[in-house]
Amino acid sequence: MNIQIQRLYELAQRPERRIIGLMSGTSMDGLDVALCHIKGFGPQTDVSLTHFETVPYTDDLKAEIRKVFAKKEIDFQHLCLLNAWIGQLHGQMVTDCLRQWKLTAADVDLVASHGQTVFHAPKSQHRLDKFPNATLQIGDGDHVAVTTGIITLSDFRQKHIAKGGEGAPLAVYGDYFIFSKKDENRLMLNMGGIANFTYLPGNLNAEEVFTTDTGPGNTLIDAFTRQFFNQPYDANGQIAARGTVNQDLLQMLKKDSFFKAPFPKTTGPEVFNAEYVQRARQLSQTDEYLTPEDLIATLTRFSAETIAEAIQTVIKPGEPYSVYRSGGGMHNPVLTGAIQALLPDCRFANTDELGISGDAKEAILFAVLANEAVAGGYTSFGNRRGVPTVSMGKVSFPN
Repeated sequence: MNIQIQRLYELAQRPERRIIGLMSGTSMDGLDVALCHIKGFGPQTDVSLTHFETVPYTDDLKAEIRKVFAKKEIDFQHLCLLNAWIGQLHGQMVTDCLRQWKLTAADVDLVASHGQTVFHAPKSQHRLDKFPNATLQIGDGDHVAVTTGIITLSDFRQKHIAKGGEGAPLAVYGDYFIFSKKDENRLMLNMGGIANFTYLPGNLNAEEVFTTDTGPGNTLIDAFTRQFFNQPYDANGQIAARGTVNQDLLQMLKKDSFFKAPFPKTTGPEVFNAEYVQRARQLSQTDEYLTPEDLIATLTRFSAETIAEAIQTVIKPGEPYSVYRSGGGMHNPVLTGAIQALLPDCRFANTDELGISGDAKEAILFAVLANEAVAGGYTSFGNRRGVPTVSMGKVSFPN
């Protein structure tokens, strides 16, 4: 037997594994590196976060990614080169973290690498009859494995699509395994570049678990904060707090067909980008007089209202719900305050209250997906669009 397959076989039979989860989202702030200690699998999964670091992306790396990010027309050679280069960079970032934590590759069983999303194209978005849902994450897993010397699982989203999903949101699986609690209806709200939530019923029935994107989280706020204030994001919502929400622009932003489409659904910066905002400003005749502060305030309210309205469609009147926040948006009090005001009957907290860092949550969830791929059993989520019962991740050996 191949020695690497033998090692994978042995890992699968252990009661616990040490897995590094890697995540870089559409905000492109950096690479989240989460070393997790995972016991069991499926609904018996128990996760503890041993170490966590966000390795910032350099301005040069961000600029190279933006040459292909969410663009229909690109230099294909550049995309090809980025795939290998980012794989090597992510591998080196893992190696640097291990050195910082005074660990070696031998101290880690697996790496779970999400990669860097550069394009998301669900059928509802591309509308080309003969083509299926599609998505593309770069940062090749073989390069991560060879650079780190650790067996790597990557490219998780492709199996989800192959089984009828849209490749997102994938948080639903880890959310169910880690966060479900008997007799408490929970909504796991992640506010990254794009916002999404997972509904976890208090009866623990996996076939009732529900997940969807809601629309923009931070992506538009970040884009215009960079443009007008030369800052990567609106720290603590300070810019939005100085502005006034423009109702004409807000209502125009909310007119996109995405918000009328049935759940579950996914989207990305391919739709919600600077051009989208500029068109809305022109149609609402606000493109000439709106201040940058008012624009940031309006975009923040746009995210808040579309998140809250999506949640309102799935909660039942009279039933208690707890909303647990994660992602960069949880640090924006203007955004979170607006959502809470729009959902006054819900209890709000960050996932930190549940023992999982809201900043590390997505990286941890990919570590859980890798754990399921290697050691998991069978958990049925039913035969529903958006939550196929599936094991995800492609295996790359370090040699």
